[in-house]
Amino acid sequence: MSEVCVVGSINVDLMARVERLPAPGETVLGETVGRFAGGKGLNQAIAARRCGAGTRFCGAVGDDAEGMFLVGIAERAGVDTTHVAALTGHRTGTAHVFVLPGSENSIVVLPGANAGLSAHAAGAAVEGARVVLVQLEVPAVVARSALEAGRRGGATTILNAAPAAPDADGLLGQVDILVVNESEVATLGGAARCLQLGAGSVVVTLGARGCELHRGGHGPESFDAVTVAAVDSTGAGDAFCGALAAAVAGGADLPAAIRQAAAAGAITVGSVGAQTGRLTTEAIAGLLARES
Repeated sequence: MSEVCVVGSINVDLMARVERLPAPGETVLGETVGRFAGGKGLNQAIAARRCGAGTRFCGAVGDDAEGMFLVGIAERAGVDTTHVAALTGHRTGTAHVFVLPGSENSIVVLPGANAGLSAHAAGAAVEGARVVLVQLEVPAVVARSALEAGRRGGATTILNAAPAAPDADGLLGQVDILVVNESEVATLGGAARCLQLGAGSVVVTLGARGCELHRGGHGPESFDAVTVAAVDSTGAGDAFCGALAAAVAGGADLPAAIRQAAAAGAITVGSVGAQTGRLTTEAIAGLLARES
């Protein structure tokens, strides 16, 4: 039985390094970095698997070479892809990632087949999972189906509300752990409002400043960032979410799971691309031991 089921997006990431983003009507030259497997859903599924959890992934690709490429990468990482659909007449999703000086990035996502993922498929995929992890690069109806089915099955439900959207409000009553960054939590009206709307806990990631945990009846709990030399921030948040899901599935309490997730994110920013083979349970343990 898979401990974690991730329902979400799967894309080919086309990465270029640029000194700055172009202004309207302007062209800038960049340096090709490469072609990588990506999408928040796939990134988080691979991270959860590399952090020790049996992991299945539910998503949709096109019936094309890019889709085969992505599914192959997921399978080689040990992720169960039984619930990945290849949709005829759809192109596999693509993300154009612009890496800026200082390791920050800007991303443009073309959803492609991700928009065709069905709510029924998502609900069926989560059966038997201990933890259900969902993001918002798939239609809201799909996210809702996965979260509701997870709740019915007794799973811990985690929503990474990225990209944040007003219709996320209606999902929060089905969410045990909400993970958002500063801009996303602002879009949702703040952590206190998210708790009022039904989220069990809210984890706000703050980049180099660490993260905060908000729970009803408690003041904010702060967690320091794990310090590393940053190369590329692409996928750091996804590694955080996948590691968090794996830790929760393994029985860790939420503060301990957050510390493991922060270490996973730090390991990821030390490599180019959204996924890195350097992310292992041993690497996380070593980094946390160094920080203690």
